[in-house]
Amino acid sequence: MTERGATKQGLPPLAPIAITVGETSPTRSADPATAATPSSSGAPPEPRAPRMDRRLWIAAAAVVVVVGLAAAVTVARRSSDSEAALDKQAIDKLVDERVADAVEKLQSAPAASAVVYNTILPSLVVIRSERTGAGPADDRDGLGTGVIINADGSILTSLHVVEGASSLRVTFADGTESRASIASSDPGNDIAVITADTPPEVIVPAVMGGAGRVGDETFAVGHPLGLLDTLTAGVISGFGRSIPLEKGGTLTGLIQFDAAVNPGNSGGPLLNRAGQVIGIVTALADPSEDGYFIGIGFAVPIATAGGAAGAPAQ
Repeated sequence: MTERGATKQGLPPLAPIAITVGETSPTRSADPATAATPSSSGAPPEPRAPRMDRRLWIAAAAVVVVVGLAAAVTVARRSSDSEAALDKQAIDKLVDERVADAVEKLQSAPAASAVVYNTILPSLVVIRSERTGAGPADDRDGLGTGVIINADGSILTSLHVVEGASSLRVTFADGTESRASIASSDPGNDIAVITADTPPEVIVPAVMGGAGRVGDETFAVGHPLGLLDTLTAGVISGFGRSIPLEKGGTLTGLIQFDAAVNPGNSGGPLLNRAGQVIGIVTALADPSEDGYFIGIGFAVPIATAGGAAGAPAQ
């Protein structure tokens, strides 16, 4: 910020004064002030009382003007210095007030995680899948997460959340429940798009974003272990990761992150600070095979996952 100084009070420019001296006329041989008046009696002329020469008057007037100007300049400078001091005090006070206001706003502003959570929540979906096997022991329900990606209400999720389900049900943020079905899938990237038979009246699609950089804050929102609408936070740990699939094959080009995820997070959004979807949570590193988070999660980049829904490549 540039400090504004006081404006000095300038004086108006002086108009030049034309002084003409030594003017004579053909009928005037001398200055009237010194000319003698002839006597009617023929006596020698009596000299007139001397008068101040016109040039002396002009000189005196000039001295008065100069003195006046000097006094005016002195007063103006003193006034200007006073105003400068007052202006600096006023500016310092204004700066202090603005800084205090900014600090207060920052302190009262919601955390980035709170902004992210409230941004994505209207687009978040609970997915329940029912699978029926050959016997009672094979009957099981699965819980996963999805996110609305367009104005039609299409839901992006992980394929393993919905694959092989005998029925699918979804619950939207406003409480609307509906049956759903798989519209398209991308097995090579573990991505599926499902559609609800009865979408909510108000559809709020999520906003897609770029992947960012290693070290950027990131957030996962989903339903881990049945705990609905759970937010966790961390950072992006790496890009281009690969992991093997249980049924064979390998997922490649994954985002590695350290925000906590557990069963129930699958298919949910991985988000940046702006609440934009940068990936779809697909797996967690689990060397113990207990199915719980140990600090490493993986997500399919949204540029890849969106392709299954017909989104253009980013």
